[in-house]
Amino acid sequence: MIFFREFLLHPCFKRRVRVCVIFNPTAKGDRARRFRSHLEGLGNSCVMRETTGPGDGVEQARAAVKEGFLKIVAAGGDGTINEVANGIVQADGLGQVRLGVLPWGSVNVFAKELRIPTRFEAAWDVVLNGVDRVIDLGWMELGAEQEKRCFVQLAGAGLDGRAVELVDWEQKKKLGDLAYVLAAWKALGEDLPVITARVDDREVSGQLVLLGNGRFYGGRHVFFPGARMDDGALDVLVLEEVRQWRILSYGWATLRNRVTSLKGVHYFQTDQLELCAEKRVPVEMEGDAAGQLPEPPLSGRIWVQGRALRVLVAGQ
Repeated sequence: MIFFREFLLHPCFKRRVRVCVIFNPTAKGDRARRFRSHLEGLGNSCVMRETTGPGDGVEQARAAVKEGFLKIVAAGGDGTINEVANGIVQADGLGQVRLGVLPWGSVNVFAKELRIPTRFEAAWDVVLNGVDRVIDLGWMELGAEQEKRCFVQLAGAGLDGRAVELVDWEQKKKLGDLAYVLAAWKALGEDLPVITARVDDREVSGQLVLLGNGRFYGGRHVFFPGARMDDGALDVLVLEEVRQWRILSYGWATLRNRVTSLKGVHYFQTDQLELCAEKRVPVEMEGDAAGQLPEPPLSGRIWVQGRALRVLVAGQ
């Protein structure tokens, strides 16, 4: 009887789950070529969908949900993961579809947060044999139409969003996350807007607002020490003033994972808040430009959807 049960549980008898891999074919360089070679080696074990430009990952993921795929894999960086997650949400795939990740971006913060391996073979094994972890989603209203968009790891408004707008993408391919540092330095020379964060009856203002669903920012830098991806809350970091002369203190604190201890830095947790400013405020999500906050007199609402997205992670 025991032998018969083990026989039925053999992988050959498991119900085959359809897998769709969504990836950006435009990346260049030796690492990208090796990655594409790995993808081609998967053969008929999955269906490949190439993106054709910004936002296409959303449409590809929506289509994959409607076609009945139960595992949808984002092959790329954090921006690709964001697009695929938004596509799953828009197609009402939450609860039934599991998100897989094959990390090959320049930073891969989300993969680091969930300990998804960066080596292709190990990451693909997680897609096939991993376990579910159900995480929260952060939501934000953007633009004049107050369009709703979700994020899985991080969003930023102010300096952060402006830096992403200024990133030289050819430079990013060569320098990785250092390209963001150079863009942020350039943005620091501009007249940055002051953003007000409203939480219940409290207001905090600053030139940079970061919203964390997980602990990490910009790699393995711990900006949100109290964050968990399934705690029903966002961790919020507000920096009152960001100037070039203060960048060394911020950089030193970042290396020591002590940003929250700096003077002029406000750190708190909440399940909802509003952001407003008197002029245009650019926003980034997962390291890609996402638009801007609604302009006055409107404000941008931000909230949490608790335990919403199923993500494939390595088993214990």
